[in-house]
Amino acid sequence: MSHPHESVMGFETEENNGGAIAPLQDDGMNPLQASQLLTDEYSAKILLATYKRRISAQEISQRYGIPIAACYRKIRTLEDAGLIQCVDRILTQKGKRKNLYTSCLKNAYIFFENGRLRARFQLATGAVRDFGGDWNGMDFLRR
Repeated sequence: MSHPHESVMGFETEENNGGAIAPLQDDGMNPLQASQLLTDEYSAKILLATYKRRISAQEISQRYGIPIAACYRKIRTLEDAGLIQCVDRILTQKGKRKNLYTSCLKNAYIFFENGRLRARFQLATGAVRDFGGDWNGMDFLRR
């Protein structure tokens, strides 16, 4: 039998009576910070670059015109938020190790409704992270 609170990819979830995993609020990030992860130019480019492919920071930097130091900073931020992950470390021709990253984000939603900002991240694993209040009644997002 599972525990009432489980961790899916490092995010707390809660099992409801039907056995489905329901999201818990993330106290570490507010909705504005969550939405900025998607709307920041470099973060958005990195998320696009890593969607359904494995790519290094150096390749992202070159293809998308992101300074390499900024690229590494944003990768770290996105990794800390659980939106991308290092999936492999390969050796270059010069014998150096290079990390390959891929996106963990399946869908993202940002809402401004009745004076409230809310954000939701649906990860490829099925885990859901909600920011900014009650998401009950938002059934169209549960697909």
